[in-house]
Amino acid sequence: MDGYTAALGEVFHRDGTKLDDCVALVFRGPKSYTGEDVVELSCHGGLYVTRQVLGEVLSCGAQPAGPGEFTKRAFFNGKLDLAQAESVMEIISAQGRRSMLTAQAAESGLLSKRIGVITEKLEELAAHLAAWSDFPEEDVDIVDIDDVNTSLGICSDELSALLDGFDRGRMFREGIRTVIAGRPNVGKSTLMNLLAGRERSIVTPYAGTTRDVIEEPVSLAGVPLLLADTAGLRETEDPVERIGVETARRQLMNAELVLAVFDWSAELGDEDAELAESVQGLPAVAVVNKCDLEQKIDFGFIEKNFKNFVKISAAQNIGLDELERTFSELIGTESFDAGQAELFTDRQRAAASAAKAAMEQGMDAIRLGLTLDAVTVCVEEALNALFQLTGRRVSDEIIEQVFERFCVGK
Repeated sequence: MDGYTAALGEVFHRDGTKLDDCVALVFRGPKSYTGEDVVELSCHGGLYVTRQVLGEVLSCGAQPAGPGEFTKRAFFNGKLDLAQAESVMEIISAQGRRSMLTAQAAESGLLSKRIGVITEKLEELAAHLAAWSDFPEEDVDIVDIDDVNTSLGICSDELSALLDGFDRGRMFREGIRTVIAGRPNVGKSTLMNLLAGRERSIVTPYAGTTRDVIEEPVSLAGVPLLLADTAGLRETEDPVERIGVETARRQLMNAELVLAVFDWSAELGDEDAELAESVQGLPAVAVVNKCDLEQKIDFGFIEKNFKNFVKISAAQNIGLDELERTFSELIGTESFDAGQAELFTDRQRAAASAAKAAMEQGMDAIRLGLTLDAVTVCVEEALNALFQLTGRRVSDEIIEQVFERFCVGK
């Protein structure tokens, strides 16, 4: 059959029993995803029928695909570089729109192009240094040490920008451990339900309703949060509630972000002061809830103790947009361009860090007045690290580590 054609047929068991009607889609290399000839069988589905069809295919000599099998073949056949191959799994596991866009940008080759620009500059520099060193009698342009230092600095700055983007992008990939904290009845559970989009926490007018940590993955301003609703902070004689309060305080200490909830319609208490003091030095937003009611809170206390604060009514769904804006400003995602390719795996970050360190060593060698041979070694080390990042020069062990994270097939 020609490529990009479909044929309808029947699948039979080896004993002659018909299993299903099936469509065979043919993709001819090198234009297929893997670069090889590929046939994709589509049956009606259902676990039993699919297993039977798969069993017959395997009995005819096919081999089960391993983790990342198709993407790995695409890499080996030059259809993708290693950074693009890694992006496939990032697209599959994306938890939000921004993480998806970042992974798609890398899959399209934008990350590889950014690395390629740096690599090309370093290759030109390495070639010039090598020619000057190995063939001094030839008509080779004199190496200007200031130009070499400038080139290394430019490349190092470009890698610094990529490394900075990695830390910001991690929030979109992995989420932020976020704790909702406050004294009883300030509306923590109502806020939890508002952000979750469903009734995840029990809401009652009685203090001490929430006694355990309730966790829910949610999205706020496009950033995934692992949100924890905790017991109200107060002194209590109830032994069960006391355990919940102690757990809440531990959660608070380990949080990456705190939504500190206060009641607009009530005067401040000792628990409010304790909460404000306990989150000092932590990324925190003061969420002053119940703003639809009469004000009794001393709002000056909030302004004094929190750089970031917002007034909302979780029960009336008022102020969520303002909470998202304040949250974005706090974590610095407003200026994050998800469509611009960034580093997105620890392996890539390690390779970029190694390349940057080698460039800095090269600039140190120039500053110390060492020979150009020493600078050349640093440039070659930087190139080697960047080649590992894109897979241009990488060990089999690293390749296996990359693809073992994949789902079977893919």
